[in-house]
Amino acid sequence: MARRTKIHVGLEIGTSKTCIVVGEVKPDSAVKILGIGVTKSAGVRKGGISDFPQARACLKDALAKAEDASDVEIGSVYLSVTGSHMQGVNNRGTFRLPDNQPNILPEHLEEACNIARDVHYPQDHVCLHTIIRKYLVDGLEQSASPVGLFAKTVEADFHVVHGIGNRIQNSIKLVRECPLEVDDIVFAPIATAQMALDREQRLRGALLIDIGGGTTDYVLYLEGAIAASGCIPVGGDHVTNDIHLVTGLPFSKAEKLKILEGNASSDPSLSVGFAKLTDESGFADVEVKRAILNEVIRQRLEETLKLVHERLPKGAVEKIGAGVFLTGGTSLMNGFSELAFDVFGRDIYRPEASENSDSDHPSYRDPRYATAIGLIRYAQILETENIKPPGCLGKLFRLFWPFGR
Repeated sequence: MARRTKIHVGLEIGTSKTCIVVGEVKPDSAVKILGIGVTKSAGVRKGGISDFPQARACLKDALAKAEDASDVEIGSVYLSVTGSHMQGVNNRGTFRLPDNQPNILPEHLEEACNIARDVHYPQDHVCLHTIIRKYLVDGLEQSASPVGLFAKTVEADFHVVHGIGNRIQNSIKLVRECPLEVDDIVFAPIATAQMALDREQRLRGALLIDIGGGTTDYVLYLEGAIAASGCIPVGGDHVTNDIHLVTGLPFSKAEKLKILEGNASSDPSLSVGFAKLTDESGFADVEVKRAILNEVIRQRLEETLKLVHERLPKGAVEKIGAGVFLTGGTSLMNGFSELAFDVFGRDIYRPEASENSDSDHPSYRDPRYATAIGLIRYAQILETENIKPPGCLGKLFRLFWPFGR
């Protein structure tokens, strides 16, 4: 029987935009973007819901646009979540085999995995992901299941992502009132990495930084496995607010000046003279010294990148062979790549469309939509490997929505 195409939908509820992407996975595993619905977010702050009615109205608007653009009636979505409350930690579980049992049995490996998954986190947190990093047999790393091997000890190394349950609950509630079902919940940078990084890049070592309006998400891969992930509650809106405070310009004009005239690099030749902004309503032009404008932009973005650097494991940056990959709307800032190179000392890239993309949709290469498109790839991987959503998701639904819709 010939394989049929499958349609998946990714939803990102961000600080600056609410975005829904409808993608079609073809029989040859190519992904085609059928349509995108985007609306400016309201009621969302630093990745969390701050005004439920406003956020719901924005989501409904994005949903209507996505259905019109794709000609698909959307019933369920893969949802990305973020926020500074989200934390990724590595944990190792060790199991010593009984003296009369020289071979690793499935139950031995499962016991090691259970110990590794048993991360102690705050009482108000829930587990979102438990991702295997590697196995070890008597201290020797194994890339595949070690069941059947001779050993004295077997270890499982996991990356565990957890966050505040109530904040994740509010995102689920928002989606289900639209009304939509949630197929799975994914920590945003893990979803983005599905679109931005290929297997070879992960093996060589790659750092993905997704800098949006209110948050900066990151995920680090070393030797093909996640080594670190997290979220910093700083983004492009903070840059705009700094310009507003320093220049006295209204926030909307500060944002426009940042996008059209700002530059984050340290090149002094780009900070000469004045940055001008023409007022379309006939008032006098806005003039700000480029040196001041660029210094404000650079200081805030440099601070943000250094915060990411500080959260990475010691010596990890030196192990990044593939480079640093930038996504998110703020990554489009002029000079941002040069600034990132100054901070990390590694090659800087913006992700290209994947080889298994069959989409000529102009938004496929737009870093602002990398997370929502990554959710489509995440869904495709689950389907290809015949993996059901993790058990923690079922636990979330039982905790948060026990009575159905």
